[in-house]
Amino acid sequence: MNNNETNNIKIINADPSALGLFGLAMVTLVASSVKLGLTSGVSLVVPWAIFLGGFAQLFAAINDSKRNNTFGTTAFGGFAFFWFAVAFSWLIQAGVLGQGLIAGIDTTQFGFAYAGYFIFSFYMTIGSMETNKVLFIIFCLIDLLFIGLTLSTFKILPEFSHALAAYSELLIALFSFYGSAAVVLNSHFGKTFLPQGKPFRIFKK
Repeated sequence: MNNNETNNIKIINADPSALGLFGLAMVTLVASSVKLGLTSGVSLVVPWAIFLGGFAQLFAAINDSKRNNTFGTTAFGGFAFFWFAVAFSWLIQAGVLGQGLIAGIDTTQFGFAYAGYFIFSFYMTIGSMETNKVLFIIFCLIDLLFIGLTLSTFKILPEFSHALAAYSELLIALFSFYGSAAVVLNSHFGKTFLPQGKPFRIFKK
């Protein structure tokens, strides 16, 4: 093999979205168990938020960047940093980072953060329409989750908004498991083993 042939070899990186979706599935499954009243407290949710919600999705974002995938980089990166922020917020509330920070806690600030992430999720939902339908469903559910979290934090229709957030988060986990499995198995078998649904072809013809 000469130098020209070597230079023409294109290295194809593995699709990191399988791991990113698995991380999202795991952290939302564990977190939803608290909202649904199946478990209590967030102490043991913190590790899942940091490692699965944070690092797994950050890994996917970095590797999507290497694939020149702006959408995947932004989506996984944005939600990775969301879970890092949530985990550290829980640590502050637990007093791990000192009593001084506890004195200045105003949980209403969560509401503004959730509202900001709803805006982020909404325009990412538009982008997801041109990827596949499974991802589009996941983003629609994420929109509902942030609507529920925002309203619940601001104490607007508290029972309804809490239930909306809880069940949306559980459904995010289930669809993310499916999405992760589809990426892995479709790639592994070299065929459509689990269908993901074609893009809507509205904005990209």
